[in-house]
Amino acid sequence: MVTTQDPCAQPALLHPDEAIVQLLAQVQPTDDTEMVDLPNAIGRVLAEDLASGIDLPPFDNSAMDGYAFKFSDLSQHSEKTTLTLVGSSFAGHPYQGPIKPNTCIRIMTGAPVPVGFDTVQMQEETQTNGEAITINHPAKMGANVRCCGEELTAGTKVLYQGTLIRAAEMGVLATIGISQVRVKRRLKVAFFSTGDELRPVGSELAPGQIYDSNRYSIQGLMAKANVDWIDLGVIEDDKEAIRAAFKDAASCADMVVTSGGVSVGDADYTKQILSEEGQITFWKLAIKPGKPFAFGKIGKAVFCGLPGNPVSSMVTFYKLVWPILNKMQGLPHIDALTYQAKLTTPIRKQPGRVEYQRGILSQNAQGELEVAVTGGQGSGMLTSMSIANCFINLAQYQGDTEAGAMVSVEPFNSVLS
Repeated sequence: MVTTQDPCAQPALLHPDEAIVQLLAQVQPTDDTEMVDLPNAIGRVLAEDLASGIDLPPFDNSAMDGYAFKFSDLSQHSEKTTLTLVGSSFAGHPYQGPIKPNTCIRIMTGAPVPVGFDTVQMQEETQTNGEAITINHPAKMGANVRCCGEELTAGTKVLYQGTLIRAAEMGVLATIGISQVRVKRRLKVAFFSTGDELRPVGSELAPGQIYDSNRYSIQGLMAKANVDWIDLGVIEDDKEAIRAAFKDAASCADMVVTSGGVSVGDADYTKQILSEEGQITFWKLAIKPGKPFAFGKIGKAVFCGLPGNPVSSMVTFYKLVWPILNKMQGLPHIDALTYQAKLTTPIRKQPGRVEYQRGILSQNAQGELEVAVTGGQGSGMLTSMSIANCFINLAQYQGDTEAGAMVSVEPFNSVLS
């Protein structure tokens, strides 16, 4: 592996880690909230702390199918005791009879343990002969009993503002009897592409034209963000048409995202209109694929301008726009998990930019993590994102890396996988 501050490096470029810090400092979470029914809360962000109004579990219950009894009724002079069966307790149908010495009841998992009984023995550790139940002694009193309030007591906070409501949180809310929940308002994100060369899928391509793929890949990422997506299509290279698109997008969205028109030397109207209609900074980032990125505000909407190359568009959205969306929704910023893996294919890299090469991460027969590049790493090779299951993260001043070296890998999370 070669790691030097090469003369080819570009110190004027902003490191992506620093860019994230600066970008996040310029946006704030939305204050708007709404009440939704529990079935509609999945994927939303909790807008308030929630405490349980009940104990969990709400009553002593059995952790096993077996027999409930009073531990002190067990003989101290034997490893087994025979008790008399007097009834049963099923989930939703508790035992209602009297509790007498040297008796037991049949009990099912989750069923209430009657007051006066304190221990359950699993049925595999018992022998039955009519109403005579022989108990193999458990190790201690309270065995196999889930005690009232052992998970939490009434009044305990269980979920906090800023929590993403996933499947587990849905279950927690249902467990404590919450039927409606206050969540952050769903963000509205408008997106459009610019360029006379872009054609809709399904149409015929003329010479020099390409299909507009970026809108679909970004829409796929947006679907994971639980935002309201506003697709404004492809805008022709006409100054007033682009101006109208920006104004339209900014009037109906919390964030406006575009693809293309942010590179140095772009022969279009995007930069001119942005400088006239908004407060925009054009960033040059030490990132590959990527580098050109625009950020600022148009009206009250946050603006993010992605590069036009398909892989660059996806990577910059994932690395830069996604954290901004999370903060605007009230979610905390979480650094990506990375691992060390052995490289099985050589990597060619010029020092100067952090590179996110697309890789295939696997585990060999010895249990070691290995990673190979997907092949060509050009910023227009969108199939590399489809084949990959991770990024191979290469440091800014790192050079070529030979097979056998250990490299940092970032497995795709639920956003990209």
